[in-house]
Amino acid sequence: MKLRPFRLAVLSLSLLIPAALCAVVLFLVLYSGQAIIFNGLHFLTQTTWNLGDLYDNPVVVDGIQVPSGANYGILVFIVGTLASSGIAILIAAPLAMGAAIFLAEIIPPRIRPVLSMLVELIAVVPSVVFGLWGIAVLIPLIGHYLSPNGSGYGLLAASIVLALMITPIIAATLLDALLQVPKENRESAFALGATHFEVVSKVMMPMVRTTLIGGIVLALGRALGETMAVLMVSGGGLNILPTSLFSPISTIASFVAGQLDSAETDPTNMSVRALAEIALVLFTITLAVNACAKLLSSGALRVRKRA
Repeated sequence: MKLRPFRLAVLSLSLLIPAALCAVVLFLVLYSGQAIIFNGLHFLTQTTWNLGDLYDNPVVVDGIQVPSGANYGILVFIVGTLASSGIAILIAAPLAMGAAIFLAEIIPPRIRPVLSMLVELIAVVPSVVFGLWGIAVLIPLIGHYLSPNGSGYGLLAASIVLALMITPIIAATLLDALLQVPKENRESAFALGATHFEVVSKVMMPMVRTTLIGGIVLALGRALGETMAVLMVSGGGLNILPTSLFSPISTIASFVAGQLDSAETDPTNMSVRALAEIALVLFTITLAVNACAKLLSSGALRVRKRA
């Protein structure tokens, strides 16, 4: 009986996070309800985003007031988000794995804490700093040496900036897992004649596979929701699907941040509600990614148990 207040307090605290999450989702659904009704499924398949004539009298569609000529389609932003995050993961994952293995296996133990701390410090650098670096250094390099149109802004620049931002997340997570691999496993492999590369690739990496997947998912979540850095280097592509690495793009998060001021001038408030619907789509994408990661992690565990 004496523990009942403590249990109630702990239960209340544990429910705060899911309650806050449900409150955010409920707000997005209710606030964007009119936009969901007006846009329908075409919201996800159309490539044209047009606020309409904000100075003309609004029109009524299905009982909802919207600006004349308004059309909201976000396929361009979904493609930009998935493409930039996917390319960033393809760049970051090998770099992070190499850095983690180097710190765990090559660097002397006395130096490892200092270098690992430097890697982790990169993760706390503000995103606007990465954006400024991208504008000052990365954009001129891409525009001068790689881009056929001479402009460095676009999908490649956004992906590289995202990759730099998420590499420390994967590296730090994988490093902690590698350092926890039992020494007996490593020594047994060496005793059987395995090379250092074989020990790492065939003994250690399979044991930390689930942790690696978790780190990649954490990094992907950061990439999907990144705003300022992408907004500064992506080129702000609108109503055009990317056709190459050098095409300008807009991600969902960066578009919401860049479009909010214009949307607030809509007298019907439909533009802001459409942005809330975009946020709901981004939440759904993030939830789907985490669900897939959970399935992959479970599969990895089952494979290891059977082996």
